[in-house]
Amino acid sequence: MRNIAIIGGGAAGHFAAIAAKKAEPESVVTIFEKSGRVLVKVGVSGGGRCNLTNSFNDISDLKQAYPRGEKLLKRLFKTFDNKDAFQWFEQHGVALVTQEDECVFPRSQSSQSVIDCLTHTASKLGVVTNLHHVLTKIQKMDNNRLELHFKDKAPRQFDKVIITTGGSPRIGGLQYLADLGHKIEQPVPSLFTFNIREKAFCNLMGAVVTPVQLSIPSTKFRSQGALLITHWGMSGPATLKLSSYAARYLAEQNYQSPVAINWVNETNAQLVEQNVMELALLNQKKQVANVRPYDLPSRVWSYLLERSNIEKEKRWGEVGRKMMNKLVETLTNDVHQIAGKGTFRDEFVTCGGVSLKSINPNTLESKVCSGLYFAGEVLDIDAITGGFNLQAAWTTGFVAGQK
Repeated sequence: MRNIAIIGGGAAGHFAAIAAKKAEPESVVTIFEKSGRVLVKVGVSGGGRCNLTNSFNDISDLKQAYPRGEKLLKRLFKTFDNKDAFQWFEQHGVALVTQEDECVFPRSQSSQSVIDCLTHTASKLGVVTNLHHVLTKIQKMDNNRLELHFKDKAPRQFDKVIITTGGSPRIGGLQYLADLGHKIEQPVPSLFTFNIREKAFCNLMGAVVTPVQLSIPSTKFRSQGALLITHWGMSGPATLKLSSYAARYLAEQNYQSPVAINWVNETNAQLVEQNVMELALLNQKKQVANVRPYDLPSRVWSYLLERSNIEKEKRWGEVGRKMMNKLVETLTNDVHQIAGKGTFRDEFVTCGGVSLKSINPNTLESKVCSGLYFAGEVLDIDAITGGFNLQAAWTTGFVAGQK
């Protein structure tokens, strides 16, 4: 009979605990959570509705969803993927629904359904949960067991330990793992909004343009999706995706970088010019403000005309070649300056953590400390929004638990 410890009572922790208990019913499995509540992030995921996975129908390459960790997940998905997760939750009493955007939610539209499912399943199997246990140190013992030291608690020994503590905002939070010999990738924020200090832009707050393409000039970082303009700058799926793809780069730039907006989601500027010129030809006597290309929102269109130095009262027939060039450039490559990052309240994700070079890619066991496993965001794995981060938690938790 083995004694198994799970450090962290989040999504990956509960899934690892359930998988471990099902794989070894005779084992004693204990979750140690540092706070007074479990599954807090699951509770706020998807605005409290819990976007627990994705259909992956729009993903042709895992790199699109996972800027870091896609190769490992491609391997692990052979054991437990999104379809397995979908089936698992439905079999455990959580009816699911797939939205048009391919995000998967509980039919109840409440994260409590997922929380109740995980806690009840773990409890029914005999998993014990201990709250207010802050891990301070892991010590390898001569008897091949691992001794866990908790703040203000007596040390305890285990045959297997799975670390599922989530992302650490500071590298110091992972020092106890570095002390054992693990390589730690510097944690930096992922999934964040962009501050834009331009009054005219922020005055468009509430406007949504979809789809747009965002990119960081002179890099390969680009994203596509809806852009939401806020009173502080840029938000919405396109912004969050770009922040995820460029997380390390933007951290190195101290969150000061140009960002280019392609308002019409068309990279072929000649085609855009052709379409706008056809529009101009058909509406020569109409004011430019009253005829919007690409169905752009009227407030945004007025703003873009100002950016292009074209008076709103001007008629389309009066737009000359020089003005047309400027307008096409603004529509396809409108450059703004990122002046710091905002936060995305629903899902704070970090890029970085335990290096994937420090673990066995088949089992998620540490290469430097036998009996120690990892799952979830403590690993250097993170994703864009859309249920992909929780899917990584289910997959890695399942694999670490059952091995």
